Amino acid sequence: MTRTASPPLTPADRDTTSAPPTADGPVTPDRAAAWAELVRLPALFTVPGDTLAGVAAAGGRPGPRTLLPIGSSLCLYAAGMVLNDWADRAEDAVERPHRPLPSGRVRPAAALAAACGLTAAGLLLAARTGRPALAVAAPLAATVWAYDLALKHTPAGPPAMAAARGLDLLMGAAAAGSARAAAPSAVLLGCHTLAVTAVSRRETTGGSVAAPLAALAATGVLTRLVTHRRVPLPAGRRAAAAPGLPGPNPSGARTTPAGAATVALAAAYAATAARPYVHAALNPSPPLTQRAVGGGIRATVPLQAALAARSGATATSLLIAALAPAGRLFARRRAMRKVSIT
Repeated sequence: MTRTASPPLTPADRDTTSAPPTADGPVTPDRAAAWAELVRLPALFTVPGDTLAGVAAAGGRPGPRTLLPIGSSLCLYAAGMVLNDWADRAEDAVERPHRPLPSGRVRPAAALAAACGLTAAGLLLAARTGRPALAVAAPLAATVWAYDLALKHTPAGPPAMAAARGLDLLMGAAAAGSARAAAPSAVLLGCHTLAVTAVSRRETTGGSVAAPLAALAATGVLTRLVTHRRVPLPAGRRAAAAPGLPGPNPSGARTTPAGAATVALAAAYAATAARPYVHAALNPSPPLTQRAVGGGIRATVPLQAALAARSGATATSLLIAALAPAGRLFARRRAMRKVSIT
């Protein structure tokens, strides 16, 4: 059932509600809430885990310089979310009139300017990190813009979104010294993103049983790959972690903290994603499809944490996992309940 757009705001209303955070005058709570909704604030908590999982896969440890690629990832992700709504503002006026642009709480020109500014900031932070990080950030930014402006409503949309997420993880690895070492983790994270994005394409209309079922199957396969497939550990972690690698252990082999953390976090990933996918498959209505998308987004954090633990970085995996409660806290706020990635 198509929802009608909300009544247009009067010029006086627009003067007080649609200015961007950088406009003249103080930032009011309503204006700040509109921009928080526009950048998908709860989903931003899933972004630092990309960088941290990449750093772990490359054999590095988080430090002060890690804040640079994390900041770059956050800027590029937020730019993509803002640009997404700018590109879809006409469609959202019919299907999602509550969003900041069609409701008049944010001006389209301000949103486009913010997307450009955030993209520039993301590339600048990547450049400050080093040439290897910038070499990944540039195609990442190009993928984000291509998805929002051209690919989103085509069959190439979900693969483009998956590529963006994988590149984000690779940027963290490049900042730590070796993007190639993180390729397996990037592929796994990209596959999860592909499944979530495929489900999200029907979140306003519902009716798709195949997408949540495929996402459910993908979750099972990814869980098994994360917990059972042996991977080459970064230098310096092999001696400590080899006896407890996930997978079949020889008789008498002990389980290391990294191995136990990988299994526990992979189980949390599966539990977070699987249940809403099942509900959406049994009843593919828009509300349950939207919940399935939300579950997939939330499951990104335990998957990132499991990938870090799989690389032998137990402390980093716990740091990533700690981001999940903060994301849930903001997601429970009333203004954030209708937020999605599309």
